[in-house]
Amino acid sequence: MNNAFPSNPFGGSGFGSGPGGPASAIFDAMEQLRKTFEQRPSGGSRMAKGDVRTAVLSLLAEKPMHGYQIINEIADRSGGTWKPSAGSVYPTLQLLADEGLIEADEQNGRKTYSLTEAGRAVAAEHTETPAPWESSKGEGSHDNPRYSALPKAGVDLAAAAAAVGRSGSTEQVQQAVEILDEARRRLYSILAQD
Repeated sequence: MNNAFPSNPFGGSGFGSGPGGPASAIFDAMEQLRKTFEQRPSGGSRMAKGDVRTAVLSLLAEKPMHGYQIINEIADRSGGTWKPSAGSVYPTLQLLADEGLIEADEQNGRKTYSLTEAGRAVAAEHTETPAPWESSKGEGSHDNPRYSALPKAGVDLAAAAAAVGRSGSTEQVQQAVEILDEARRRLYSILAQD
């Protein structure tokens, strides 16, 4: 059998978790797998500044929120394809406050933002257009297996391989390598089908 894996596919000379051991190599591979699936559709998750502004106004039109609630709500509503950074949301909140469109109420050291009358009027102007997170959903929605079921299955498989690498015998590791090699071939054969 032509096997692309070295005799010890996990690096190092033993099955320990030290540098160069199987846990190190497997966790590096799992991290690479995670990063591959985290790549956002359509070239990234950055949205224009106006989109952050519109999203904040839209959410605050529903109810008062603090900054991290806004960030998490956008991420949830976009199916995880857009999660604005604190570095884009908090300056937007400050700008909206400076414009008199929102006001902050501080309780227990946390600011909760709500729309002013002027802010409600501006938010109402955008009710006819889709929310910014809707345009970022596209293929990245939770309903698309490309961005939900497939990454989970890949990460689960990598975790199982890591478990065998950490505590399996030499024979069990070799069996795992053969199974993974067969799985890789079968996955590529899916792409080869018409």
